[in-house]
This record gives sequence, C-alpha cells and structure tokens, in this order.
Amino acid sequence: MKVLFLITRAETGGGQVHVLDLIRGMQGSCEAVLGVGEEGFLADAVRALGVRVHVLRHLVQPTRPLTDLRAVGELVQLLREERPDLLHAHTSKAGTVGRLAARLTGVPAVFTAHSWAFSEGTSWKWKAVGVPMEYAAAFCCAKIINVSEANRQLARRYHVGRAEQLVTVHNGIPDNGFRSEPGAGGECRIIMVARFAAQKDQMSLVRALATVQSPCRLLLVGDGPTRSAVEAETARLGMTDRVEFLGERLDVPQLLASAHVFALSTHYEGFPISILEAMRTGLPVVSTDVGGVREAIADDVSGYLIPPGDQELLTRRLETLAANPALRARMGAASRRSFVEQFQLDAMVRKTLEVFRSAIPARSRAAFNAIPATPSSKGAGSK
Repeated sequence: MKVLFLITRAETGGGQVHVLDLIRGMQGSCEAVLGVGEEGFLADAVRALGVRVHVLRHLVQPTRPLTDLRAVGELVQLLREERPDLLHAHTSKAGTVGRLAARLTGVPAVFTAHSWAFSEGTSWKWKAVGVPMEYAAAFCCAKIINVSEANRQLARRYHVGRAEQLVTVHNGIPDNGFRSEPGAGGECRIIMVARFAAQKDQMSLVRALATVQSPCRLLLVGDGPTRSAVEAETARLGMTDRVEFLGERLDVPQLLASAHVFALSTHYEGFPISILEAMRTGLPVVSTDVGGVREAIADDVSGYLIPPGDQELLTRRLETLAANPALRARMGAASRRSFVEQFQLDAMVRKTLEVFRSAIPARSRAAFNAIPATPSSKGAGSK
C-alpha cells in the first residue's frame, strides 16, 4: 500500500510533527511518499527516514488562484508518476489542492482537518472563504479525519462533509524519557511552545504574567510574524527580565522538562500537539478553552481551562500554580496519566490505518487488509 502524504509548509509546527509521526509510525505498514511545498524541518526529517520527498514549488501560502491551479497541475503529474493507492492531505491549502488533484486522477483521498478555517476565533473573511471551499472539497474525498470531536461537530454544524465521511481520530505522539518536576520549589518556569502568528495569543499571556506576584519566568518558544509586537509589549510592561524569547528550537522535550507549567494562550485550535507534549512530560496545563482542548485537559484536574478573552482568570490561574508547588505536582501527575492512557502514537496510527482501509476501493482493499492492523513497535515508538 503506497500513501502520498501532502502538506503545504515544512516548518516546525504541530501539523508537520503529526505527519512525521504518522510516516514514522506506519513504517512496515505502508510505503510512504511526501509531497510538501518547501524545504525545511519536515522534508529533512522525512528524508532521514529513507522516505522520498517531492517539493511542489507552486504549493504555497497564501491563496493565489493562478498559483494554486499550477499546484493542482503539479500534483496531478506527481500522482501519475508515483501512482499511490491513497492521498492523505493535511492543512487547508494542501487539502483543497490535494483533493482536487486526487479527483482528477482517480486516486482515493483522505483529508485531516487539524483546525477548520471557520473555527470559532477565526475572522469572518476566513469563514466566508473557508466554508464554501471546504463544502466543495468534501465531495472530492472518501473520508475526513478530525483531530478532535469538537472539530467533527463543527464540520457538521457548517454542513461540511456527510456524517459517514467524518471521523474523529485524536492526535497521538510517541512517548519519551523526558520528565518534568512541576512540584520543585523556587522560581516557577512557565513555558509556551507555539509559532508567533495571528492564531496564537502570546500577547495576552505576557500581559497576564505582568500582574502575577509570585516569582515566575515565562519561556516563549517559537518564531513568526507577531514576535516583534510581543517583544515590544514585553519591554513596555517592564517584563524583559521575566520573559525569554527562545526562537525555534529542536530541544523542546528538554525545555518542557525544565519547566513547571505549560501555557497555551490561543484564539482557536483543533487538538494541539503542544499540549500533548506537555502532558507527556508531566506538566500541568493552562490553556484557552477552544476547539478540542477540553478533550485532553480536565479543568481543575490536569490543569485549568480559560474562557477566550478572560485575561483576569488567566492571571489568577497562573498565580495559583506559581504559588503552589504541591498543586502543580498533583496536576502534572494527572496530566501524565491522561497522556499514557489516551494519547500515545500507537492508537492514532492504528485508527488512521483503519480509515485508510475504509477509503480505498473494494478491489484494492484485499491487498491492504493483508497488512498487520497494528504497526511495529519499532516504527511507532521511535522518536
């Protein structure tokens, strides 16, 4: 069974890590090929696995009708050359281009919606474009994987996809040996790992921290277009000695293990992998209550959920955790238990393979059904 995975960007992001983990976890279960719009982290990491990578130079952001049509043509040519049994597309642009090209070539397609363009918190312009685009693209694929039940319900609300098309497969990640000590005393280290972009809201986190009285420090991992504005606000608030901008890092597991609290201030999400990475490490999580976040974090058990826009409550929750090491330790232990029980990579890979089986035509299914349902532990557990 050959699967062509398709995604637009190769940056260090949740969607890219998701694709990398799927390709790694499915080794031995299918032959993978990657199509991506640029060189970068994902392309390099997939090549290191011995997997072929094709860079599609017209698969770019933002939306450009002529360029997008060229991307469809480019992908049609690739599909005819590679002749995959299935196309698995990720993110909105690659999802639209990929599903259209798959329809034109007769290749079955599956689309994973990491977050919908019409999610709560997105602009009306995104919704005006996103709803009709996703409604039409749904006719060009066999299945749509939603990374959270909240995502699936949102698709149903906007009549995107038929009920039988829409499935929920929670994100999962491989375990590792990095563990935090959230109950350790001293200055509380709060960490947020996210790209600096309009979707994320590092600004509110910095402003909330400005009124936290207990000793604490904020580590912001990531880069992007909104970073300079957040840095300027940090300086304006006199917080430069309490906030560190670490940029893009490849040692995120180690950084998480050095922290006491994970925070995610964001406008919208599907089912963020960054939260799963924090849970894996054993950190309590403070997050905006959007998308499928509450499907991972139990409020007042493994962390705190903050209604969007409630900066006062965000400040209080950060203060509570910064001042209470025993509470951090208890919530961190609950967070780790939830990860172990629900969000490991093997489960996600197994469920995704089941979706693949249901998406391919009956004449091709017999050969695919001969593949073991559970991927090898070596492929699924390596990192």
